[in-house]
Amino acid sequence: RRLERKILKYYPVFWDIKGKKCVIVGGGEVAARKAARLVDCGAKVSVVSPGLTDDLAGLKRQNLIEHIDDDYAAEYLYGARLVIGATDDDKTNERISRDAKSRGIPVNIVDDPEKCDFILPSVVERGDLTIACGTGGSSPALARYLREELEKTYTEEYAVLTSVLGQLRAGMEKNSGMGRKWFDELMAAGLLEAIRSGDERRVREIVRSITGQEVSLEQH
Repeated sequence: RRLERKILKYYPVFWDIKGKKCVIVGGGEVAARKAARLVDCGAKVSVVSPGLTDDLAGLKRQNLIEHIDDDYAAEYLYGARLVIGATDDDKTNERISRDAKSRGIPVNIVDDPEKCDFILPSVVERGDLTIACGTGGSSPALARYLREELEKTYTEEYAVLTSVLGQLRAGMEKNSGMGRKWFDELMAAGLLEAIRSGDERRVREIVRSITGQEVSLEQH
């Protein structure tokens, strides 16, 4: 019997863009949010717009973004690894999409999936833990709702848990096959509960008794 395979609209991926040039066209609030996220990821952000919001102007003053004080032109895409169109002009957005695609540069046009190579999910971030919610562009409102629900469940102690597990990863890899066993035992011993209650001594005791390792509760 042949199994039917589900066809996905988008391929989910976490992309390391540190040091890579990313171009945002637009200087409004949406562009500011996109720029801030890219800056947080270590990208080299170039914003093309005659004007900037206060938030974007602040990023410019801190030398966290390059500002091209001009209307959009295809030449500004040179060297870009990613492009986001965040203007309120449909014709400009169409040009951005066409120019980026013709150059093989992944492009996102805000709120217009038909012009996109990729769309951006709603995201919950807890330290190095990132949970992304997407609906394939069908309902951004549902994605936001799910993000808000996940934020209630996965609170700040998960940032510490992720940091602790990250510190143990090298030891898990050296002890082949122990990774899942250690994880199951740590969780069964109440590691998350100890983190949630702020009992640092108990956290270290649990980790030491199961793995023989010492960990720091400061996030890395």
